[in-house]
Amino acid sequence: MGIRLFSGTANPDLSSRIADELGKPLGKVEISRFPEGEVHVQYTDNIRGADVYIIQPTCAPPNENLMELLILLDAARRASAKQITAVLPFYGYARQDRKDRPRVPISAKLVANLLVTAGAQRVLTMDLHAQQIQGFFDVPVDHLYAAPVLVRYLIEAMDSEVVVVAPDSGGVKMAHAYADMLDCGFALVAKRRIDAERVESSHLVGDVAGRDCVLVDDLTTTAGTLAAAAEKLKENGANRVFAAVSHCCLTDKGFQTLRDSCITELVTTDSVPLDPCRAGDSKLKVLSVAGLLAEAIKRIHKRRSVSSLFRLKSAPDVD
Repeated sequence: MGIRLFSGTANPDLSSRIADELGKPLGKVEISRFPEGEVHVQYTDNIRGADVYIIQPTCAPPNENLMELLILLDAARRASAKQITAVLPFYGYARQDRKDRPRVPISAKLVANLLVTAGAQRVLTMDLHAQQIQGFFDVPVDHLYAAPVLVRYLIEAMDSEVVVVAPDSGGVKMAHAYADMLDCGFALVAKRRIDAERVESSHLVGDVAGRDCVLVDDLTTTAGTLAAAAEKLKENGANRVFAAVSHCCLTDKGFQTLRDSCITELVTTDSVPLDPCRAGDSKLKVLSVAGLLAEAIKRIHKRRSVSSLFRLKSAPDVD
């Protein structure tokens, strides 16, 4: 049997767009809740011997969406699917990837164990918070990047000299990748976290005067780091400040922080669902990664390389 696509309830719009890109319908699966909240799943399509792809980002609410994905995986395994790939456009719990304080969990590893135990034989994901999470799995992991999709838009949006800026030391590697794609300079903002919601940007390394700047990050929830970094860039003479973020998980307070900030535009993807009212925010530009994920699914199914999808000039081809 060929590719069989199924969607959880976390981001059905993205799942539909992926199916459209592949020219294949989403499979039929009934997902419901018992009165006390337990998840119930039943595949109404026959998937015995099929190559099954289950699309479910573990975004907010993460516990609910993760449990639903685990049950979808278990049901597919018990229905004798030949190959089961968990497609997580956004991998929740990725920020808890190390034991940096006493008596804390490594939740990213726990989630990896749960996915494999439930039945995932392969994982397709995008822009993990930390690269080492791939090593937490004992099954193959295909790790995609949203950068080629975002950079194509940024090239059109900016018309002056550009500098890519890492908003903190943890984003240096990602910023370097964007700078290489945009063939431009690089800068770094050092930050100091005051508390869980407040960040202070203290130092800038690099010349940004009179230039458009692009702050890059994999994830934002409060927009505090981005807003503080943008203010520091403006203080040092930057022209316009854009932000390129793979996963936009902004809270209500985060959206307000974005509106109040000096960021011209936050460019992101549809890896996690956004309320239609939020998606239409004048400072937010949402680009679809459906073509990227569809091409990856197609290549995995045909046992072909996905590495060419990392390059800017490699446009998805799903014919």
